[in-house]
Amino acid sequence: MSELKTQLETDMRAALKAKDKVTLGTLRMIITAIRNEEVAGKSKRELDDAEIVKVLVKQAKQRREAAEAFRAGGREESAENELAEEAVIKRYLPTELTEAEVTELVRAAIAEGGFSGPKDMGKVMKAIGPKTAGRADGKVVAGIVKAELAG
Repeated sequence: MSELKTQLETDMRAALKAKDKVTLGTLRMIITAIRNEEVAGKSKRELDDAEIVKVLVKQAKQRREAAEAFRAGGREESAENELAEEAVIKRYLPTELTEAEVTELVRAAIAEGGFSGPKDMGKVMKAIGPKTAGRADGKVVAGIVKAELAG
């Protein structure tokens, strides 16, 4: 079993004992999402930490988007609940990269691969993907890559 999954399950039991409803509910949802991902496809498999991080990123994004939708609908309390759940999920994600760090990684990937012009955007995104996975929003990365290639 992966370290991250073990940590999530341990923290879920601790939240149950501490009667921390937000953390408990969020961790239950995350663990369920991980288990669903493990049984998706042709055969059951155990997710590694990198795959679990992808699930966590997806879950955090869903919470953020739901909060925005609730705010737009005037349901502030529901939006706050979603943001509280996102905060719990972020505890298990690697620290996010700053915009400057992403720009530095993008410039290095462009120089390393000899990419130039907007036609190479997909190649740069593919090269930088593993370095930014779970650590930077894809839209931000794409915007920086586009700006650097247009440069």
